[in-house]
Amino acid sequence: MSTRRDDVMAALRDWSAPGRRADLLASAWQAGETNVSALAEAARISRPTVYADLRSRGLDPDHRPKGTSVITNLSPLDIEGFTGAGETMDAECDAALRRWAAQHPDLDPRGPEGQAEGMRLVAVMDTVARYADVRDRLAQEQVARADRDRLLHQVELRWEALSTAAAWLAAHHAYVRAVDEARIAIEMWRERAETARSRMWYCSSPRDEAAYRQIKEAGYPALEEALADLDPASAQTAEQLRANLDQAHERRMKLAAETRQLATT
Repeated sequence: MSTRRDDVMAALRDWSAPGRRADLLASAWQAGETNVSALAEAARISRPTVYADLRSRGLDPDHRPKGTSVITNLSPLDIEGFTGAGETMDAECDAALRRWAAQHPDLDPRGPEGQAEGMRLVAVMDTVARYADVRDRLAQEQVARADRDRLLHQVELRWEALSTAAAWLAAHHAYVRAVDEARIAIEMWRERAETARSRMWYCSSPRDEAAYRQIKEAGYPALEEALADLDPASAQTAEQLRANLDQAHERRMKLAAETRQLATT
């Protein structure tokens, strides 16, 4: 089934009508396509042109649209005393069972009610632990992705600054450093994305689902949208981003060499 994001990207690839390109770029951005390289490729334009078109429609390319799912609540978990920390799980479960026994002195902890409560608490313990792991992986991927896009944009800014730089060599060195930082950021994002995708989220029983509801009702973020927002082919995307960066850098270095030769002669 085609999604709105797929539809707007298809329209962007056919923007021949005058004045439509910037509107189509804005639609794609608001539909969740925040990969500037993908937008540039679809519209057959340069990355700086993508930035200019987005800003012409009042969009800030340095910030993701509000519609996308961003993990912001990373406060420590506490669901019935369970924190999700592996080294304390058994102790937390024992403490929860003791609290239940103290609250129900008329019930046998080894009877049907006690066994049912024990199974419920084990489900809460397991769900909280898995949730904590997946949430943190997703948050790390989102931070790395934002850094990747910010540093790729920084490369464009540093290159544009060379046109008017008074201290040209210093400005050129800043551009070269920006390229190196962007390469590192791409690789860091790839690692974080692969780590996030290696641990999927699921609820395998009604007890798990009940525990997940507790987590969300306590104010912690749902995970489904952030998982759906993960790049399904992060290795290929990282390779393409590096190739685009290196290709542009190679061409720019030739142009810079010509400029430097003119300056020295």
